[in-house]
Amino acid sequence: MLVPRIEHIYQSHQLNSTHWERFVARDDDIVDATSVKSGTTWMQNIVRHLIFPDPETRPGLEVSPWIDSAVTRINEAVTMLEAQQHRRFVKTHLPLDGLPYYAQVKYIVVTRDARDVFMSLWNHYRNFTPEWIERLNRIPAHVDRPFPPCPDDIHNFWREWMTRGWFEWESEGYPWWSNLRHTQTWWNFRHLPNILFVHFNDLLTNPADEIRRVVEYLNIDLPDERLPLIVDAVSFSSMKQNGEQIIGTMSATKGGAHTFFNSGTNGRWRGVLTDDDLELYEAAVARELTPDCAHWLEHGRLSDR
Repeated sequence: MLVPRIEHIYQSHQLNSTHWERFVARDDDIVDATSVKSGTTWMQNIVRHLIFPDPETRPGLEVSPWIDSAVTRINEAVTMLEAQQHRRFVKTHLPLDGLPYYAQVKYIVVTRDARDVFMSLWNHYRNFTPEWIERLNRIPAHVDRPFPPCPDDIHNFWREWMTRGWFEWESEGYPWWSNLRHTQTWWNFRHLPNILFVHFNDLLTNPADEIRRVVEYLNIDLPDERLPLIVDAVSFSSMKQNGEQIIGTMSATKGGAHTFFNSGTNGRWRGVLTDDDLELYEAAVARELTPDCAHWLEHGRLSDR
């Protein structure tokens, strides 16, 4: 059976894939793997509620570090993880061709229609504080050009995001990392028993069923009476209300956690993206995705029901 292998090193203002060299996997570790603005924090919060009987006593998602973030103090993160006695869960934004693969680890890959990702990313990016952009531009790890401020025009940002890559082997995702290609690198190995795909649309429309899938996949013993409580606790309204408890004080964006949890909806791109914009999307999909992966990204499991 083919298994993933590292093909690229990702180092930028946002990413440092070499941080994973310090990570020592345990047999029951969980990795929440997404591109960007695809439900990362949502899935982290779901897993947090599945692991901890009383998650509100935990200091937000500080227990679940983003390993490959360029701003993560990896020595501190590894020390914290090594001291944890509970089942560990961590986050990655890396494509699978830049991440060590562990057969004993459970990966949950959360995906979302790229047009919905974009609308969420637009809100996130344009609310970056000048201080945060300055901090990103002080990161020394092989950064050869500055991280740019958000364009004033949403269509300019769309064109850049759809037609440029930050890394030379990417053709979309600028100035972050690839979004479509990211999903395809994981999709290519969906046959592996320790990779589970979850779609943002399905979490929105039927959260109880999707959480059950995660429970079964992680082999967690969850009493029936806890499921509706978790569904309520991880709803968008609950997470927005308890944003600081979930993600802590967030200095990257204006408005902090309130801005980070924006709307939690899909379809906002309709009426915003023009026909010309959507032609760029279709071209990127044809360039980067296999037809089955493209269908998954636009529909998720909904089309199979």
